[in-house]
Amino acid sequence: MVANIGIGLVTSLLGGVFVWLWERTKRTREVNRRAAFFGVRPGQTCLIVLGNKYNAPGTAHYRDVRAVVELSLLAGELGCKVAVESGDFRGSNGDRTEFCVGGPSGGANIRTGGHLAAHLPGVTIHAYDATRPDSMAIEVGGEKFRCDRGHQEYALVAKFQPAESSSPVFLVSGQTSVGNLAAIHFLRREYANVAGRLSSLERFCLLIKVSDIGTYEFHRAELEREVSAAAFGQ
Repeated sequence: MVANIGIGLVTSLLGGVFVWLWERTKRTREVNRRAAFFGVRPGQTCLIVLGNKYNAPGTAHYRDVRAVVELSLLAGELGCKVAVESGDFRGSNGDRTEFCVGGPSGGANIRTGGHLAAHLPGVTIHAYDATRPDSMAIEVGGEKFRCDRGHQEYALVAKFQPAESSSPVFLVSGQTSVGNLAAIHFLRREYANVAGRLSSLERFCLLIKVSDIGTYEFHRAELEREVSAAAFGQ
C-alpha cells in the first residue's frame, strides 16, 4: 500500500510538472508571437513618439494619451521598458523599437510625415480642408479612404526598419485620435488573427477601419485590408 501511495504521489508530481511546463511553454510561445508582430525584443526599451493635438503644439489629445497607455501596457506584457518623446523628435530609433503615433496633418506629428516620405512612397495623407471631399483622406496606390469624422474613419498602420536602425518602426497614423487609439486597441487584441493574414511580419502596411463611432467610439475596429505592395511602392 505504501508503495502504491508513493507511486501515486510521484505520478501526481510528474503530472503537475508536465502541466506547468506545458503552460509555461504555451505562454512563452504566445509572448514570442506577439513580440514578433510588434517588432520588439523582451528586455529592450521601446520608444513611443507621441504627436501633438491637431494644430495645438505642446498638447496631446486625451485619446492619444490613452493610446500611449495601451502601448505601455503592451510593452510591460512583453517585458520591455518605455521611453516617450514628442513628435518633433529627431534622429534614429537605433536599437529601440519605435511606436510613432499620430498623423502628420496640421503638424500633429512631424515625424510621421518624415517616415511616410522616406519609407512609404505610395501613401498620401490629405490635409484637412472642410471644402474638399478628400479632406483627411488616406490615399494608397491611388485609392482614397475618406474620413467621415465621428462616423467612419481609418488608420494606417505600417511596420518597417530604417536602414540606419537595428530595430523597426511601428507607425500608427489615424485620421483622428479615434483612429490612433482604435488601431492600437484592436491590434493588441487581434494581432494573431491579423498576423495570419499577412504576407510578411517583417514589413507590412495595413488599413484599419473604425465604424459606428457615434455608438461604439474606438471599440468597433477591423482590418480593412493589407496594402503593403502599394504603400511601399513594390
